[in-house]
Amino acid sequence: MRAELDAAYSGRTLAARAATAASCVAVAIAMVPLLAILLYVAQRGLGALSWSFFTRLPNPVGESGGGMANAIVGTLELVGLASLMGIPVGIAAGLFLAEYRTTMLTRVVRFSADVLAGVPSIIVGVVVYATVVVRMQHFSTLAGALALAVLMLPLVARTTDELARTVPDSLREAALALGASRWRIAIHVVLRTAGPGIRAGCMLAVARVCGETAPLLFTAFNNRFWNESLGDPTSSLQVQIFTYTMSPYDDWHAQAWAAALVLVAIVVVLNLAARRVLRGPKAA
Repeated sequence: MRAELDAAYSGRTLAARAATAASCVAVAIAMVPLLAILLYVAQRGLGALSWSFFTRLPNPVGESGGGMANAIVGTLELVGLASLMGIPVGIAAGLFLAEYRTTMLTRVVRFSADVLAGVPSIIVGVVVYATVVVRMQHFSTLAGALALAVLMLPLVARTTDELARTVPDSLREAALALGASRWRIAIHVVLRTAGPGIRAGCMLAVARVCGETAPLLFTAFNNRFWNESLGDPTSSLQVQIFTYTMSPYDDWHAQAWAAALVLVAIVVVLNLAARRVLRGPKAA
């Protein structure tokens, strides 16, 4: 009997070690493309980074040098405004989907979010152009942020929905027994419990819109100078990268790689900052 137990234990141990090794190999394989992209962008972009790149405006066509200070600020403005518009609405929609799962409105909203998530970003840019830019009769930072917010909305909503539904119903029932209302349960119980996963979904949405170029071409357009208000066109790293890579100038190609590296760095910094802020103070 003891020998049979030892053999079964050895078999389970071997299987566990094999599964762990296979998981480590899978993680390593998944990390290869990411590291390859990061290393290649860093290799091509580090050489073009300088103090003037972060402090100066782009030079006229054909002149070397200059920087992308306005594009960096414009990107932060666009992503920040899009997050302010898209993330709260997406989280609220996701909580509604999770708390009222069987209503007709919930099914319609969930289906709409799934369809919107598959709509090409250029279509979103064209729609915002036709409904906002044409009516305002000029490109603007607000129009660009609105287009990015629309792209963020379904991803945040569906992530919140899926994660909120994993919260045990016993927590909801306990809160109901204490007299809490449905909206208090959704905010103070469900949202806090599913917070880490929702945070990851929000950062994934931010990372996605940080790389979108097509909607900004139809909404925020571009600007070689500083934009003085949110109603003016604004430059962005995405559009600058597109413009510079299509040019015949080697200096602009190098700056495009530098802008790509800065864009990746912005995504990483935003992710780390969100983790730090949302983690909250450590327990004493």
